[in-house]
Amino acid sequence: MQKIVTIGGGTGHFQVLRGLKNYECEITSIVNVSDDGGSSGKLQDEYGILPPGDARQCMVALADENEAKLLRDLFSFRLKDGHNLGNLIITALASISGSSAQAIKDAGKLLRIKGRVIPVSTDDVVLHGETEDGRFLRGQTEISYPKDKNTKIKNIFHVPEAYIYREAGDAIRNADKIVICPGELYGSILPNFIVKGMREALQESKATMIYICNLFTKEGSYGFKASDFVREIEKYAGVNIDYIIINTGKPSPDVLQKYLGENSTLVEDDLESDERVVRGNYVAEYPSMEKTLLRHVPEKIAREIISLN
Repeated sequence: MQKIVTIGGGTGHFQVLRGLKNYECEITSIVNVSDDGGSSGKLQDEYGILPPGDARQCMVALADENEAKLLRDLFSFRLKDGHNLGNLIITALASISGSSAQAIKDAGKLLRIKGRVIPVSTDDVVLHGETEDGRFLRGQTEISYPKDKNTKIKNIFHVPEAYIYREAGDAIRNADKIVICPGELYGSILPNFIVKGMREALQESKATMIYICNLFTKEGSYGFKASDFVREIEKYAGVNIDYIIINTGKPSPDVLQKYLGENSTLVEDDLESDERVVRGNYVAEYPSMEKTLLRHVPEKIAREIISLN
C-alpha cells in the first residue's frame, strides 16, 4: 500500500485529499500552522492553540462523505460571530487534552477519517515576510493579502523559529510519495518548508516528490509562471521535484473574467521542454455563494497521483 504524504493548506489541499481517500493508500496530511486569519487567528490569540482551520479542513476532506455527513456538516458550520464550529470543537479538545496535536488526533477519531492529519510543527509562531522593496510584513494574512497588490515577496520566516513535529518528520522519511498541494504560495505552502528540520527530512526521504501546480496567480504571485512556482518550492524545500502536474483545462469566459477582475490570471505553462511535467484536464467549475470557482476535481487529480511511479 502506497504511503502518501500531502503538504499544504487551504482549499487545494482539501480537493486532493477528497480524492485520495477513495484509494487504497496510507494518507498522512501535514498542515501549515501559520494561518492567523479569521476564526483560526482569533482562537490562537485567545486560547494559545495552534490555528485549527487548515487541520479541520483536511479532516473534513478525509471523512466519509456519506456515513459521516452530519459530522462533516457540523465541523464545517460557521456561526454568526464568524467562528467555525469545527474550530471550536478542536479548541475544546485541546483544552481537555492540553495539546493541540492531540486535539487534532481526537477530532480525527470523531470524524473517523481515513488517514491522519498532523501539524508541521507544534510551536506557537508568527509568519513574517520581507518584500523586494525592503518592507516587512507580519502575519499570514498580511503576506497572503498585502495592501499593496503588487507586493513581491523576497523571503519568509517564522518568529520565533519553528521546529518540525516528530511525527511529521517520520512520515516524510517513510513516505513513498510526497504531494505538494496547490494553494497560497507564501502564506500556505512555503511556510511548511521553513520549519527547522523539514529540509533534512525531505533530503533523507526516498519518496517521489510531486507538485500540483496552482491554477491562478494571486497577491504575492502576480506574474508568476509555472516555472516560478517550481523554482520557489525547490528553493525552500531544498530538494528537486520529480513530477509537476499542470492543468490544461480552461474555465468558461464568465468565470475567467471574474478572476481577471481580481487581477488573477491563469498560470502560464512555460515548462514545455521539462520532462517532469504531466499534463491533463483536471478541473471543473464549482458554484459558491460569492462566485463560481475553478478547482481541481478530486477524482481526477487523485488518479494521476496514484498512477505516477
